[in-house]
Amino acid sequence: MKEEQHQFLRLLNQLPARLTAEQAAWVLNCQPHDVPVLVTARLLKPLGNPPPNSVKFFAALELLEMIEDRTWLAKVTNALNQHWQKKNAAKKSHLSEGFRNENVTAC
Repeated sequence: MKEEQHQFLRLLNQLPARLTAEQAAWVLNCQPHDVPVLVTARLLKPLGNPPPNSVKFFAALELLEMIEDRTWLAKVTNALNQHWQKKNAAKKSHLSEGFRNENVTAC
């Protein structure tokens, strides 16, 4: 967020009604690239019916309610952990396959 936005929000003493993915990530204490993972896992629902490649907004009120639910927070944590474990395993597998292919052709 820009400094002007921080100052404005401090004056209001509340969040804006609609949050961008970056702002939602900040509220959740996660990274902006984690928000699409949570949308795919159906743990976050964007407002309206945005096209896949458009800017998505999230209801601040709904998000603030959800972050008070320990069960929901556990689901978020598990979904993010599973996503990154799968992604890292696929990357590791792809790297090891490339290494094996190089060794086979070198022999």
